Amino acid sequence: MKKQLFAVVAVVLMAVVAQAGEIKIHDWPCAFVPQEVTTVRVTMDVGFWVQVVQQDRVIKLSQISIHTYEGQQTYDIRTNTCLTLSCSISPTGQVPGTYACSIDPAQINAGTTPVVVRATLTNANLGNVPGGTRDVHVANVTIRVVPRACP
Repeated sequence: MKKQLFAVVAVVLMAVVAQAGEIKIHDWPCAFVPQEVTTVRVTMDVGFWVQVVQQDRVIKLSQISIHTYEGQQTYDIRTNTCLTLSCSISPTGQVPGTYACSIDPAQINAGTTPVVVRATLTNANLGNVPGGTRDVHVANVTIRVVPRACP
């Protein structure tokens, strides 16, 4: 009888051990809820930007006297910083003479500012271009900007 009791205990014990460490159910008994752990800062570097809004506008020179021509055009300049503006003019060679340009105002602040760009031609040598010719490309004005400290 001792042997028989020992065999029954061994079978019961093996059945219990076979089920240990294993769960077999169709629904998980709890819900996973997201928990806030930390807040991380996000930073960025903001660069300088400048935009000449009406770049397609042309400065048309008009005759002031026999050898002097002037013209101007207004451009809106948008920027996120304070700027100092300057210009240079490069003749194409079609009409020789003395070319100059200017910008008003020469200093602008962040935002949108209307700026007048002027071009002049003095001592114009008109001998190379036939009379009555229209829209002769005589020069290119280059606008330059430099950031400056804002007031």
